[in-house]
Amino acid sequence: MTSLVWRAPALVAPLLGVLLWLAPPPTRAEEASTPRLAIIIDDLGDRWAAGQRAIALPGHLTYAILPGTPQGARLARLAQSAGREVILHQPMETLEGKPLGHGGLVSGMSREEFLGTLRANLDALPQARGVNNHMGSALTRDSEAMGWLMSELHRRGGLYFIDSRTTTGSVARRVARKEGLATAGRDVFLDHVRTNDAIEHKLIEAMQLAHQRGSAIAIGHPYPETLTVLEETLPRMERFGIRLVTVSQLLEAKQQRRDPPWHVSLFPSPTVAKN
Repeated sequence: MTSLVWRAPALVAPLLGVLLWLAPPPTRAEEASTPRLAIIIDDLGDRWAAGQRAIALPGHLTYAILPGTPQGARLARLAQSAGREVILHQPMETLEGKPLGHGGLVSGMSREEFLGTLRANLDALPQARGVNNHMGSALTRDSEAMGWLMSELHRRGGLYFIDSRTTTGSVARRVARKEGLATAGRDVFLDHVRTNDAIEHKLIEAMQLAHQRGSAIAIGHPYPETLTVLEETLPRMERFGIRLVTVSQLLEAKQQRRDPPWHVSLFPSPTVAKN
């Protein structure tokens, strides 16, 4: 049944739940080479109830928390106590000049101001295993700024960096690799269109990518529609031949296979998504 899914990428999303129920569980030998999918839940910290619901999702997810948010520190502690992985969701300058909120990084900052802001954000989130960018279509194109960022992540013991890929002109992963950091890029935004069917289709796309390449990274948000789809799907993910892992687990597995910890998505989402 699983093989039929991968030969039929146009499979309608409402069948996803049925297929997950019918697919047989993987054998032990299959588990050893099971494709890995990491799901990051972005934009956490403003709303306690939505954050709680996201952290209660089953499986090894990764939670990206915005700096300076009213519930960010509390949600980070909750996630850590539940054995979940936490990263800093660092606001970065956009091409359109959108407001960044607290702790944002922009290209006009001096090195001292840039690093002072970044360090304050990281110090306030000691649970963070890595960083991904919130927006950033302008700043991730700036080699100098990305150099400051990656140097600080290296100084802190080698925090990883995930490029949310809000622009095709990003140099973030190239600079991270130069600094010796583990890095990768987002493959799929799950909820650019906020309907259950659309989110299910994007989740299928992410699983297809994982099967094709061995791993994939998807990003979603604590929207009610996204959480509903994930609540229904994640408990049966392994029946689709997918192992749900944290980002650090995915990066470690890629290194063990001697694969480069970065890639170009085969299914790029619109570059305007999340800016």
